[in-house]
Amino acid sequence: MAATKAASLADDLVQRFEEQIETGAMPVGSRFPTEKEITETFGVSRTVVREAYSRLSARGLLVSRRGSGAYVPDGAQYRAFQVTADEIGEIDDVLRLLEMRMGFEVEMADLAARRRTDQDLAELRHTLAAMEASTDVDASVAADTAFHAAIARATGNPYFLRFTQFLGVRLVPSRRLYLQGDDPVRHQRYAHRINRDHEAIHAAIEAGDPAAARRAARRHIEKSIQRYRTLKDSGGDLPSR
Repeated sequence: MAATKAASLADDLVQRFEEQIETGAMPVGSRFPTEKEITETFGVSRTVVREAYSRLSARGLLVSRRGSGAYVPDGAQYRAFQVTADEIGEIDDVLRLLEMRMGFEVEMADLAARRRTDQDLAELRHTLAAMEASTDVDASVAADTAFHAAIARATGNPYFLRFTQFLGVRLVPSRRLYLQGDDPVRHQRYAHRINRDHEAIHAAIEAGDPAAARRAARRHIEKSIQRYRTLKDSGGDLPSR
């Protein structure tokens, strides 16, 4: 219990400093408070402070200088946003991530429909075929991730691709949730159902129809949200990693 409470207090400190760095309240070069200052201000132990500072350091948000203290390093504000696998531990976490993805995916599909090239369309078709042929979780996740990356590439905007690559498999957690340990036949049936959504998005992009692409992308995410809400209502949970 004590260890859990200490971890929670460290979480609070990490979040507090991350917000200050993100908002510019603690710009590059700012000095972090000393352990003594933190313990007196927030009423936590030195162990909690050290744990929080260790996490901040691991995230590239804190650098220690011997005999001087801890400081916000160059570029820290650009590394502050992260979505780690450890953070996606509950269904509510997945739902929040899907809500964030909604606007991103819809706009990405719109731009892809306006700008796609023949090579982009060929890559999309290749990912659809890979998904259709998948018989296990890893192959399905890889094909799904590649599909979204292909849409991002078709926008012609490298930042869409970089952000999609940053999210990685967090774009498509549902296969691992629903199919881990299932037999290949059931897996294929589920993968085919997901691929129908992908095919609708692909068809709109291929037709150069931004409005249809937006609708198809939105519907795809809405279905994922509904699956997770249904699972939550039934008392389900994410699988252990």
